Amino acid sequence: MAATGVGADAERYRSLLFSIAYGMTGSVGDAEDIVQDAFLGLTRARRAGTPVANLKAYLTTSVTRLGINHLSSARVRRETYVGDWLPEPVVVAADRPGPAERAELSESLSMAFLVLLEALSPVERAVFMLREAFGYGYPEVARVTGKSEANCRQIFARARRRVASGGQPVRTPSAPVRRAEGEELARRFFEAAEGGDLDGLLGMLAPDVVFRGDGGGKARALARSVTDPRHVAQLLVGGFRRVRILGASMRAAWINGRPGAVTYDAEGRVASVVALDIAGGAIRAIHAVSNPDKLAHLGPVSDIGRLPEGRPTGP
Repeated sequence: MAATGVGADAERYRSLLFSIAYGMTGSVGDAEDIVQDAFLGLTRARRAGTPVANLKAYLTTSVTRLGINHLSSARVRRETYVGDWLPEPVVVAADRPGPAERAELSESLSMAFLVLLEALSPVERAVFMLREAFGYGYPEVARVTGKSEANCRQIFARARRRVASGGQPVRTPSAPVRRAEGEELARRFFEAAEGGDLDGLLGMLAPDVVFRGDGGGKARALARSVTDPRHVAQLLVGGFRRVRILGASMRAAWINGRPGAVTYDAEGRVASVVALDIAGGAIRAIHAVSNPDKLAHLGPVSDIGRLPEGRPTGP
């Protein structure tokens, strides 16, 4: 979504602003709306003659606080969400770079990291994300959030404890695997899944692998996360068998800066997105999004996985 009349000096920060807004909301559409609102606020301030000494600081502060407000209003919807919640995937075709506003995601906001942030309150999420994903110092975090440095340190420590108490190890966002290495492992992974090679899959899965699915109660998906490697492998083989039966196909892509694939039905409509989180040469997390509401920004959405109303989401 283009901002009108905001000026090239502000547009140069669009990539950073989108990344912060997306990190706060986990939604592509909401992130774009928040960036647009920040630009409109800047336009109003300039027309009113309000001095803006540091444009980057002004915009990052505006986007972060708009994100906090958005999360506060959306919390009830998140608490009543059906099944596991995953962010809307940011997809870039494997054979070409993505648009500028998606660029910074490759360095920070993987699906695995955004899932960790769901354990936090809106302010905790902002402080934790700015520190962990964007490397902001406490003085910057304090300025952006409107809290004192001492308070931000306390919030950050509390956020780390909350993430850990949810049973998730506290990891900073893993450095993205080298592109060629990630694509090669993803290629072998998808070939093994499509070919029903259970042993091959087990050789690529980390012992603590987790498989999450998000159908939002509207499409087939895992009813709960699966952590046993053999169970994960069996589910993958069964799922890919169904893909073949339905005449669907998969195309390699980069999802939130990590290797993965997009599933298309026989008519070329998007059916699901699968992202792989890789560390130490093994797959430590698999995130599959089939909720049609979270795929609409990618193009026409398939109905092959849609559930009749009132039907459970999956195994």
